[in-house]
Amino acid sequence: MDAHDGFPTSRRTVLVGGMTSAAAVTLPAAAEARTRATSAPPPMAKVSLTVNKRPHDLEVDTRTTLLDLLREHLKLTGTKKGCDHGQCGACTVLVNGTRINSCLSLAVQHVGDEVTTIEGLGNPGKLHRMQAAFVKHDGYQCGYCTPGQICSAVAVLQEIEAGIPSHVQADIGAKPKATNAEMRERMSGNLCRCGAYSNILEAMTEVAGSKA
Repeated sequence: MDAHDGFPTSRRTVLVGGMTSAAAVTLPAAAEARTRATSAPPPMAKVSLTVNKRPHDLEVDTRTTLLDLLREHLKLTGTKKGCDHGQCGACTVLVNGTRINSCLSLAVQHVGDEVTTIEGLGNPGKLHRMQAAFVKHDGYQCGYCTPGQICSAVAVLQEIEAGIPSHVQADIGAKPKATNAEMRERMSGNLCRCGAYSNILEAMTEVAGSKA
């Protein structure tokens, strides 16, 4: 009871009642807005790119990652979805010869690009020499990270051959060599839960030696 106005209520009751009324009006409106947003068709875009030397023209949701385009639209499931945060390297593919984490890249960013996945490097009838070296040196256990490891390993040797420096070089002006430390540094973004790192390095060393 408010002693000054004589009405059988309190200021707190009035305030609470006002806020409740406002919420009752606002919440349904917000829920309706969310319903409209979720029921609207997603924004679409046409994407033309070349994957494993084959041209593709697709129409995809603009939020589609390159990884999902490869796996869900083109059914190239060799490229794996690991952490989906660009931290494990399982989704590594080559775009215009450069390795990237396909989970962090939108498909619409790659119009006109040339993408190479593990399927495009080689097949059981004609393996890429890096694939053959991984088999020879048992550079895998569960095999889940292997496609990304192989794509990255191919790119690493190309980077070394092109003279691109790394953090472990004593002289960044000199041409890098395919040393143990050099290859480990460059492969550090590709994680193997099974711990097959030494075997992966042996495979890369063999391929690097065959190119010398």
